[in-house]
Amino acid sequence: MNDTTQPIGMLRNHTFAELQLGDSASIERQLTQQDIELFAVMSGDLNPAHLDAEYAAASQFHGVIAHGMWGGALISAVLGTRLPGPGTVYLSQTLKFRAPVRVGDRLTIGVTVSAKDEARRRVTLACRCVNQDGQAAIEGEALVQAPEQKIERPATTLPEVRLLAASGLPRLLDHVKPLGPIRVAVVHPCDALSLGGALDARAAGLIEPVLVGPRARLEAVAAEAGLSLAGIEIEDVPHSHAAAARATELGGQGAVQALMKGSLHTDELVSAVLVPAAGLRTKRRLSHCFLMQTPAYPRPFIISDAAINIAPTLEHKADIIRNAITLAHAIGVAEPRVAILAAVETVNPAMPATLDAAALCKMADRGQITGAVLDGPLAFDNAVSAAAARTKGIASPVAGQADVLIVPDLESGNMLAKQLEYMGDAATAGIVLGARLPIVLTSRADSRETRIASCAVAVLLAHHFQGNPP
Repeated sequence: MNDTTQPIGMLRNHTFAELQLGDSASIERQLTQQDIELFAVMSGDLNPAHLDAEYAAASQFHGVIAHGMWGGALISAVLGTRLPGPGTVYLSQTLKFRAPVRVGDRLTIGVTVSAKDEARRRVTLACRCVNQDGQAAIEGEALVQAPEQKIERPATTLPEVRLLAASGLPRLLDHVKPLGPIRVAVVHPCDALSLGGALDARAAGLIEPVLVGPRARLEAVAAEAGLSLAGIEIEDVPHSHAAAARATELGGQGAVQALMKGSLHTDELVSAVLVPAAGLRTKRRLSHCFLMQTPAYPRPFIISDAAINIAPTLEHKADIIRNAITLAHAIGVAEPRVAILAAVETVNPAMPATLDAAALCKMADRGQITGAVLDGPLAFDNAVSAAAARTKGIASPVAGQADVLIVPDLESGNMLAKQLEYMGDAATAGIVLGARLPIVLTSRADSRETRIASCAVAVLLAHHFQGNPP
């Protein structure tokens, strides 16, 4: 039997004369979500069984599976690079699909010479893809014309391929626009960024802004930035503290359906919201949610809390989760999967975050937190990667497919969100929940798209609150 191993970085074939019955070669490949998406882009096969987690969950396979021909393509890779190798001409292929291939499955793709046709210089090879449990996923037979001449060449270095998800903003706007604009008190937008952000959201058909701040200063900022305030309602107040008080008063009276932070400090606005006389407090603690979408993950997800609660207690975390669930429901996730993050996935008395995670899951079991499926502690990789969870033996309805990521504290959440935004090409929106109306909490560093997306989320929440008051 011939040696079918390959030199590192080289492609070497086996000629018809060299091939013997029983010769075999194989490769291994672990299926990732990106593999599925790349194959869909290449083939145009947008079957929701492969790309739509919600649809796939209700299918006979109870989850997303790989395209069948993804495995077929891997068989082709073995034939073209290993056995017989370069110079091989594919003539025919049969395939029988024995079992679904899921994200995280590791396949061994093997071919074995089963027959040689001396007259026509053709070779038949048995083909088999076997998963990590020893179960055959694909079986078949290939007929090829084997090469007659020896070929040995360096393997081509392929370019790095990176999937960039289509921006979620156009889809979000298309979804929200039919709801119509909401009245939003824009609190002290006394710089070009915050004032321009409010006007951009108005132009997008999302909000009817009520500018709350010193009229003269607002007009000066608008004139300097080349912005028009024609037709914009202005509540003239002397300074930022008065702007926060007046905006929350408008919210308590029902005159506006949301608040939007301008150029004042976050603490100043939050403090005004928490004043009992404003009428905006609920039984829940205020918390911030980042709604994010990144090319590396197949669905939008929520990170909380990365902006308000510095070192949340167990009680605070329960409200943070409840607020995140409310947002998930508002954006159409009926039963969100909530991953409570820690550095490890096991309970460790020396790590308080793991104890909180376990307690929060038990609270959900007892009906103290409802409307979602919770699991934790989960390390970040286990929360978002089915392959990582499978490797560590974690069986969980949340692991690898989380819709909500609950972080241990503000510092870890803030770093995670900003890393995803600046190094992971994540699209971002931010909103504060826990009050009687949504609060758009933007940063001076936020992009125009982030400001508009945040207003769109506020519109969704405002309409959600009409039937489900907080």
